[in-house]
Amino acid sequence: MHIYFLQHHASLGPARLEDWLNGMGHSHNVCHLDEAPPRLADCDALILLDGPQSEDAPALARERKLVERALKGGKPLLGIGLGARLIARALGATVSRGTYPEVGWHPLTLAPESPFDLPERFEAFLWQSRIFGLPEEALPLGATPAGPLQGFAWDAGRVVGLQCHLESTAESAAAMLALSPTAFAASSSPTTHLQAPAAILAEPRRFDRQAALLDRLLAQWLSR
Repeated sequence: MHIYFLQHHASLGPARLEDWLNGMGHSHNVCHLDEAPPRLADCDALILLDGPQSEDAPALARERKLVERALKGGKPLLGIGLGARLIARALGATVSRGTYPEVGWHPLTLAPESPFDLPERFEAFLWQSRIFGLPEEALPLGATPAGPLQGFAWDAGRVVGLQCHLESTAESAAAMLALSPTAFAASSSPTTHLQAPAAILAEPRRFDRQAALLDRLLAQWLSR
């Protein structure tokens, strides 16, 4: 398969997603924010990466139209962070600021009705302050203590939206944290939801454990 990444910031790249695609023999291209989005006919699936922008940003107008076409045209679609919010909004779900931003490692409990073949409870890396509701006819991934919806699957798993960053490596997480080192400092969020960069990066094996979860999720997504 040929996958197109839509990248919204130079520091927020495909990370381990790229490694997985290469290892599985899939090809890929990256489309940056200042470039025209790809034609759906030029790829077999789309992955929308995270970014610091609002999902309503004027610079994303062409991408929002591309997402709508992909949803209607049967194209496999995966969104992470900002990418997931763009998909959720296109499916009619509400997107808003969350009660508490979440930055760092948090336990995620799989929803009873979740279609994802993942452990019932696992640790995931989060970097988000905005949330989305569950789109109509979608199934939830699961929840963290501060985030009631950490992802969803729609249209039998053809479309997936994720808040959690299973694709992150220690290097990509460090780049994400450097983008907004004080962005959440003045928040009213309990400190349990906001972890210091040093604590987040202290145990690189956490990112390796996430890699196995990412492998399982991507295999399920592309098989559907």
